[in-house]
Amino acid sequence: MKTRSPGHDKSGLIRVVIDGRAFDVPPGSTALDALCAAGLEVPTACHDPRLKPSGACRLCLVRVKGQNRPATSCALPVFEGMELEVDTPELQEMRRGELKLLAHRYPKGLIESFPEKPFHRQLVKEGLDSTVDGATNPSEIDATNPYFRFDPSACIECYRCVRICDELQGSNVWQILDRGTGVRVAPDAERFGDSTCRSCGACVDACPTAALVDKTRIESGPAETWTRTTCPYCGVGCELNVGARGGRLVQVLPVIDAPVNKGHLCVKGRYAFTYVDAPDRVTQPLIRKNGTFVEVAWDEAVAFVAEGFQKILADRGPGAVGVLGSARAPNEDNYLAQKFARTVLGTHNVDCCARVCHAPTAAAMKAVFGTGAATNSFDDIERATTILVVGSNATECHPIVGERILQARRRGAILIVIDPRKTDLAREAHVHLPLRPGLNVPLLHSIAASMIDEDLIDREFIAGRVLEFEAFADFVEAFAPEKVAAQVGVDAVLIRRAARLYAAGKPSMCFHGLGMTEHLQGTEGVMALCNLALLTGNLGIEGSGINPLRGQNNVQGSAHMGCEPNHLAGYVPIAAGREKAERLWGQPIPDQSGLTLMQMIDAAAAGQFKGLWAIGYDVLDTNANASATRHAMSQMDFVVVQDLFLNETAKEFGHVFLPACSSFEREGTFMNAERRVQRVRAAIPPVGEAKADWEIIQLVAAAMGHPQGFTFASAEEIWNEVRQIWAPGGGMAYARLEEGGLQWPCPDEDHPGTTVLHEKAFPMGPKATLQRIEFTPTEEQIDDEFPILLHTGRSLYHFNAGTMTMRTKNAEIRPTDRLDLHPVEFDAGGFGEGDRVRMRSRYGEAILPVHRCHDVLPGQAFATFHDPTVFLNLATSPVRDRVVGAPEYKVCAICVEKAT
Repeated sequence: MKTRSPGHDKSGLIRVVIDGRAFDVPPGSTALDALCAAGLEVPTACHDPRLKPSGACRLCLVRVKGQNRPATSCALPVFEGMELEVDTPELQEMRRGELKLLAHRYPKGLIESFPEKPFHRQLVKEGLDSTVDGATNPSEIDATNPYFRFDPSACIECYRCVRICDELQGSNVWQILDRGTGVRVAPDAERFGDSTCRSCGACVDACPTAALVDKTRIESGPAETWTRTTCPYCGVGCELNVGARGGRLVQVLPVIDAPVNKGHLCVKGRYAFTYVDAPDRVTQPLIRKNGTFVEVAWDEAVAFVAEGFQKILADRGPGAVGVLGSARAPNEDNYLAQKFARTVLGTHNVDCCARVCHAPTAAAMKAVFGTGAATNSFDDIERATTILVVGSNATECHPIVGERILQARRRGAILIVIDPRKTDLAREAHVHLPLRPGLNVPLLHSIAASMIDEDLIDREFIAGRVLEFEAFADFVEAFAPEKVAAQVGVDAVLIRRAARLYAAGKPSMCFHGLGMTEHLQGTEGVMALCNLALLTGNLGIEGSGINPLRGQNNVQGSAHMGCEPNHLAGYVPIAAGREKAERLWGQPIPDQSGLTLMQMIDAAAAGQFKGLWAIGYDVLDTNANASATRHAMSQMDFVVVQDLFLNETAKEFGHVFLPACSSFEREGTFMNAERRVQRVRAAIPPVGEAKADWEIIQLVAAAMGHPQGFTFASAEEIWNEVRQIWAPGGGMAYARLEEGGLQWPCPDEDHPGTTVLHEKAFPMGPKATLQRIEFTPTEEQIDDEFPILLHTGRSLYHFNAGTMTMRTKNAEIRPTDRLDLHPVEFDAGGFGEGDRVRMRSRYGEAILPVHRCHDVLPGQAFATFHDPTVFLNLATSPVRDRVVGAPEYKVCAICVEKAT
């Protein structure tokens, strides 16, 4: 927005005159937007840029030339030639009068305690703070939520909490009760601790007064510094404003203009940061001596690591050692980890946790489309006519994307959900297909068959962009809905309805999660999903595509940086990228093929793999069929664990522990699920002697006599080398990533980034091939001894192995894992709510509380896997994806009995 001179070309902008000065503003702006563009401040109480205008508080009054009465600027659309009066004595007095009314009986002490609150700043600016004489009623304060406090005496009835909970979060926790002078705002239960609140903190962030305040703010005081960075949890990539005081984190707020989260956060991103200062945080290197970890200096620890790997290399060769990158660590650190494996250890034995989650996605989408990443952007949620969610409980596992999908549904988008459970989104869906776990492939083939049978396909797109349609049509005829309905457990009428809605409601956007990938047929299932987009032309346009919801904050980036045995940085096959890598690195890379994580485990069990460096990865706790992993790791000679805490792998098998920085203590970049590369910035100094992963890797490289290529002075220097080796990321200099990041491909510094892939062609050519996938059922089947089919997943309040969230107050909300059983099995077992039960499979058992739940179907169960004391993966199966070897966490036959 800029000052406008007479005769200036509007270029689609609207001219508004404010107190005699002309300004250009975009169409759709409000008068308040225009005032902000002009650098003018008017008070507001009910306004929030994330919400629909309300105009209830009347603090932002302006006068429009030609109109008799003043109007609220926040709810006043601009029009061409509009003339506004703002800074007049009359308007100033009116605003001051409205502010005095709102401050009637406001608690005076809160103004001094929380000077940063917008309402308090306005009172001080107008000199009204001295006229406030109210007081807080301690008996009314509700502090039952673990993260924030509600003080009704400070509520001015602006209703921002009510509106943001509805319009942004979609939870409708806040209620407006009573009428007239008795009106009040309250949660949907007598106490917050008993309400349906999900602790996202949106209401606290929106509240202009001290009615809602974060407890960390109360306990620690206001932040002294604020740092913009990226969330360390799921792959959505929300941006945070991190407040610090005295070198400690005290508060986290959402970045209002962030392109991904648009001013919203979930409970983990907003509040679950106190693990950084957890009392059991390891902040000095440890070496196991005589069976016990002992603190040592960095020099001793690094020398110990170097000697350990050198001994195995001398005795066994490079095939006996490997490195695991971290999906929680930045791109730069992962890039250096795989470079270390290939140039210092001389092996392609390098992997990351993508192996146990979205490796099937990367392989499938690369095989079908030529690129193993999301085709579209999260902003396309608001552009899609239809949204298909497959195998993802998005409102719990990827809450901000889930809430955006939920709001799109409430604005009129068609929602289709394929999931065994009745998730939040399934309850809102126009069609919910509750398939039996493990039957994604036949169900998706059935949808494709229905599309072809009813001529719902995009024949023009197929003619220009698709190969082998006729052969595919003949193939899927055998999967007609009426033929597979009984097998998949979904009525044929529902299958056909889903096909019609997805095909006819173009643009149709698809999201999928681990419910698609963690199967014997995970890779093949994602290929079958890709077929639906090809048949309907839902590729290469906004509001469409196939979009994986990545699990960890940098799981997309860790694999993309080359922590993958068959690919170098940029997910380039080794044969294709070898020459460029060797030229840049100044040395050859191995000729022998590498091992995936699961292959490393197999090789260790066979006595052929002896040394592992696990960076930010608790292999023992997170691998399926943990007993097999435990046996394999017991055969290793040397295990290095690099993390924040002594995880289960370190406790049982670690020979040395290297303390790493958290993401709040380092610089770098993360890559989210929509291919967006975003900055990570240090908000506090490293705790104790913790170091960034890349710094530790360089120390070990030097100790092993290989300093060449490991003398970087900063994360940015590493990133600049990444840009040299990865051409599609060449244009993403740190300076261009300052606000919001960029989506690759972004080959040069003039390129704006790419929001939609495959607009006119695919990387391998103009056409993609429909995949004719024969269905191979999993060997994991129920029987009389194990009559219940278990599938596993996350809870909203916890993350993966609980390494971070279990050390926060999220553990007060959800103390441990639980097993959800349908009332049929729950009642038949004679269980009581919360009883501890023994869940047995053919491979092991776990003991955890049980919950009577209608969200699962009879004959099925669901359990989370966050609590290492439960150790759920002792019971999960050894079945793996047929293509990439990812474990099948989603299908396991169990029985359930009372724990004695």
